[in-house]
Amino acid sequence: MAELPPEVRELFDGPNYAHVATLMPDGSPHSVTVWAGVEGDRVVFFTQQQSRKARNIDADPRVAISVADRDNPYRTARVRGRVASTREGEAALEVIDRLSVKYTGEPFPMRSGVVYEIEPDQTGFMELPFEHRPAAR
Repeated sequence: MAELPPEVRELFDGPNYAHVATLMPDGSPHSVTVWAGVEGDRVVFFTQQQSRKARNIDADPRVAISVADRDNPYRTARVRGRVASTREGEAALEVIDRLSVKYTGEPFPMRSGVVYEIEPDQTGFMELPFEHRPAAR
């Protein structure tokens, strides 16, 4: 298991949107935006049990997840690993509510979900020397 370096942990701890990639039954990638956080030495996210990503993880626990700093999108982190465990019921809702409060300021209104814990195999961090100044639309 790889350690989460401080700069990687910081980005996953913050209210930054992450993108988790799983493998479809035919081996093709599936990627979706998620709320993410850190619990201990693992990156966590949640979803509903019937979702495509949940079904993909049930078949193959390998995942990749990346995150970009919402204030400086040129600061990014990535983790590749496998889902080593899940949390359900009240244990899941505690994590789900922490994530929801981090992103919305409120507990999660839907009282269901499964939390997936990613055990990292590889981690990476990058900060590019650009200033975020998008052109006006």
